Amino acid sequence: MKNLFITVLFLSLSTIAFGQKYDAFGKKIKPNGSALAASLNGKKDFEAKTVKIEGEVESVCQAAGCWMKIKTAEGQTMRVTFKDYGFFVPKDIAGKKVIFEGIPAVKTTSVAELQHYAEDAGKSKEEIAKINSPKTELTFVADGVLVPKN
Repeated sequence: MKNLFITVLFLSLSTIAFGQKYDAFGKKIKPNGSALAASLNGKKDFEAKTVKIEGEVESVCQAAGCWMKIKTAEGQTMRVTFKDYGFFVPKDIAGKKVIFEGIPAVKTTSVAELQHYAEDAGKSKEEIAKINSPKTELTFVADGVLVPKN
């Protein structure tokens, strides 16, 4: 009985000391081995392979948490969506450094889609109406996201 108590105590303390420091969304990923979001900046072609990235959240879809914008470099951002809309992130994580894994790409986003994103972000009708041309931008489809716990 004494050995069982010591084992349970040890496991409890280990969990507290080495416990998860992140809330996980989507596929379970590990925090180690990530590259900075700025490392993707300026690239035009990507292999269709999975990479792990770390970056600061600039904004999140306020309708449902169905996308986030990550700061890349010098005021630029990358839109991160979630594979098959299979998960969402909390809407209050702007300013946090997150880790996410998936596939980056450069794509042209249509006017309609840009307007939809602006609406999700809570932009005014006037701001949405000013969006009148497609935009070629760095995007990312994430399989999993780690958000630091408060």
